[in-house]
Amino acid sequence: MKGQKFDVFVIGSGSAGQTVAETCARNGFKVAIADNRIFGGTCANRGCDPKKVLLAATEVWERSNNLKGKGITTTASLNWKQLQKFKRKFTSPVPAGTESKLKDLGIHLYHQNPEFINDNTLVVEGKTVQADKIVIATGRIPRLLDFEGSHHLKTSDDFLELKKIPKSIVFIGAGYIGMEFAHMAARAGSKVTIIERGERPLKNFDPNLVEHLKNVSQDLGITFIFNAEIKKIEQLRKNLNISYQSEGKEKSLKAKMVFNTAGRIPAMYELELEKGNVAYSEKGIIVNKYLQSTSNANVYACGDVTDHSLPLTPLSGLEGHMVSENIVHGNKKKIDTPVIPSSVFTLPHLASVGLSEEEAKKRYKNIKVNYKSVPKWFNAKRLQESAYAYKIIINERTETIVGAHLLSANAAETINLFAMAINNDLTSEQLRKMIFTYPSWSYDIKSMM
Repeated sequence: MKGQKFDVFVIGSGSAGQTVAETCARNGFKVAIADNRIFGGTCANRGCDPKKVLLAATEVWERSNNLKGKGITTTASLNWKQLQKFKRKFTSPVPAGTESKLKDLGIHLYHQNPEFINDNTLVVEGKTVQADKIVIATGRIPRLLDFEGSHHLKTSDDFLELKKIPKSIVFIGAGYIGMEFAHMAARAGSKVTIIERGERPLKNFDPNLVEHLKNVSQDLGITFIFNAEIKKIEQLRKNLNISYQSEGKEKSLKAKMVFNTAGRIPAMYELELEKGNVAYSEKGIIVNKYLQSTSNANVYACGDVTDHSLPLTPLSGLEGHMVSENIVHGNKKKIDTPVIPSSVFTLPHLASVGLSEEEAKKRYKNIKVNYKSVPKWFNAKRLQESAYAYKIIINERTETIVGAHLLSANAAETINLFAMAINNDLTSEQLRKMIFTYPSWSYDIKSMM
């Protein structure tokens, strides 16, 4: 069959890939897009969105549990089967809706990951395809763990599709995914253990606030095993036996299910990048300031698969717009990433934006660090939250805020105000003078200054 020729070929149908394909199609380009999984990408189908839907029910459980005897007479109970049914109302329409939207724009769809043949030629679904510009927006996939019995491991995809919560779960890895799922599973009644090779959970977040979150997690019944290395997993009659080494000793524990939550890596190794002369490192596709491959000018990359990007959906969309502009109008848009907030959706949330305390000490001569645990502040007390803490970092010379770290039931929302403050070089005094609704979580930031 004769190969086709496109102006733009996009690999990946998530936020970044869709943005590129749609924008280029609207500007008159002949566009194709490919994905080896259902269309719509990770976040909408098997990531952020379904996770937040499941989280909603555990928020209600937490609130009712905290306020039992203080106006609430009965603690809520979780029905996981009903919750999954509710979640599917959000996820089920995504693939068909995405495909329909793309087809309406005249975009050609392929349902397989392509492989490079040369600088601007791919093979996909057994067909040879040429493109003037190829855009890689394949996102990330779970990091593979290699030990005896690793085939027994389940992934985040499996957790989000669980028909019922098992009586016991082990999560290997205490990053975002492991911590978030552990909190959900524990509140749904599972006995949860997290095995982490490092010294603490969430190594990229402020250590003081992480310690508070670890204490909350332990109070919830989550067991942590740190500085541990998995040796093997064996299938028993009813359980899995996990053998690991910790503190120089061989140990083991049993659980119904074991999940690999050891992080994610760029989804690029099946693309035959070497044949396409596309340079990459373990961090992802190597790109220049225009998000263009440093080794193949025909190729662009955006979203989580690049070597500089944070794995956050809003940033992927922003980069998709940049790549679109550079393809349509020539390389004019340079990477200008704003300060980006991030949040761990445990309960309470852990959120961060800007510099860590360690980073700020290296960058500035003098800084002020406002760190305090405030569970007796009004907003924590009215919800009977056991943990509320903050760490605000200020450049002493300019009085501008350079970093903010929050732990609270509303931290994922409150952190956005700090993101605006840092991106606009606001001083602590300017924030203090602003009028916010009272008594709100946002109002509390005035006291954090």
